[in-house]
Amino acid sequence: MPKPNFLLVLSDEHQKYVAGCYGNPQNVTPNLDALAERGTLFSRAYTTSPICVPARASLATGKYVHEIGNWDNAFPYKGSERSWHHEVRDEGLTVDLIGKLHFRSQEDDNGFSNEIQPLHVVSGVGDPLGCMRDSPVLRTRRGGINSAGEGDTTYQQYDIKNADEAIKWLEQHKDDERPWILFLSFVCPHPPYKVKKEYLDKFDPEELPRPPQWKQKDWPMHPHYIYMRKYFDASEQHTDSQIKNLIHAYYGLTNFLDEQLGRVLNRLEALGLSEDTNVLYSTDHGECLSARGFYGKFTHYEESGGVPMVLAGPKVPKGQICDTPVSLLDVHATIYDGLGLEKPMHRNAESLIKLANSPEQQRSVFGEYHALNSENGSFLLTDNQYKLIYHANQSPQLFDLKEDPDELVDLSSNEEYKDILNMMISELRLICDPEKVDAQAKVDQQALIARYGGSQKLRGRGFFENSPVPGETPVFKN
Repeated sequence: MPKPNFLLVLSDEHQKYVAGCYGNPQNVTPNLDALAERGTLFSRAYTTSPICVPARASLATGKYVHEIGNWDNAFPYKGSERSWHHEVRDEGLTVDLIGKLHFRSQEDDNGFSNEIQPLHVVSGVGDPLGCMRDSPVLRTRRGGINSAGEGDTTYQQYDIKNADEAIKWLEQHKDDERPWILFLSFVCPHPPYKVKKEYLDKFDPEELPRPPQWKQKDWPMHPHYIYMRKYFDASEQHTDSQIKNLIHAYYGLTNFLDEQLGRVLNRLEALGLSEDTNVLYSTDHGECLSARGFYGKFTHYEESGGVPMVLAGPKVPKGQICDTPVSLLDVHATIYDGLGLEKPMHRNAESLIKLANSPEQQRSVFGEYHALNSENGSFLLTDNQYKLIYHANQSPQLFDLKEDPDELVDLSSNEEYKDILNMMISELRLICDPEKVDAQAKVDQQALIARYGGSQKLRGRGFFENSPVPGETPVFKN
């Protein structure tokens, strides 16, 4: 019997709480919910880095960000480090990409058999202004946040094309004798916070829930977050109406994304391929939606560092929730397992197929952030109950996710939790030396700034809000 195929579907910036299968009552993701019903949902899934380029480089290589040096959105993956795509292709299997990669260039050998309408970083360079960690450029995003609402965007148009291409691809490969893998990568619900009226009309903005600590009086005032808010021009709260409109638009965008996912999964079913295909859905990182005063990603809190992860396939239990902590690091191990390949895996990676078929495992997963508007690197370590957010050269944070799932009470200064805090810091240091990693990231970032002509030249180049789709010109701001 041939090994099953593998369909990996990745979205961009999908907060897990905006999904019915993760408890949202708004019927925002009916197709993802249906996938969860015929498979296993992982309740404690995390990104390896809450920003696009590092997360995607880590996903490709099956390594932590500090192990590969893809620190921020100016250090894109360029194919020199072995990826799971290389490994699968070298086995003679078809491994194709449709959609967003956010690697350096299609000219690089990224390991795919084919890249279909790929979205890569701007000009092979990305966003070097994000390398400025000391007194960075002020990135005001208020215009995009305050104008959230109705509208069509190139991102929506692009994702419709991505779904179209995936449907065409499945039809072309439905009779393949050997198993294949298709990596379908959507860009929604990543901002801009605009969506067509038909999707807005599905939701009453007055009924949509607000995220934790969205009011300014409740914001965590750790120095790390004060610094980030300052340089995101987010030190003052947006109005209730603006936040309501943004959340409304995001729900519409997520429903739009789910519709594209449904189109592809319906065609997979119609072609008779569902029973012989592992389908894994996840995203590169979450979205804050005003939680703690943030918009976008950038933090290790659950709304940003946590991700949805759903797996269905021939050997995956149906209608099950797996509470074992997992992360994007586990994807390469899952692909190898699903395809029946013996390939080198990261020491801390596990197959999601195996975890889905096992009782809850005691396990820790790791993430890190070294990118724009962070004065110091931040590190995530979370096990089955506790979460450590370690800030290099600053005080840590500790949360009990079972007792405090909204992460409202920082236990790091509570004497009763001193042993737990120290134990988790020790475990973190078995993975890396946070201060040493933080210093190395800054050295590499300063070298890159110099390579591109220095900070003044880069400030003159400016920055862009969102990476353009293929054929679109980036719009720079100063």
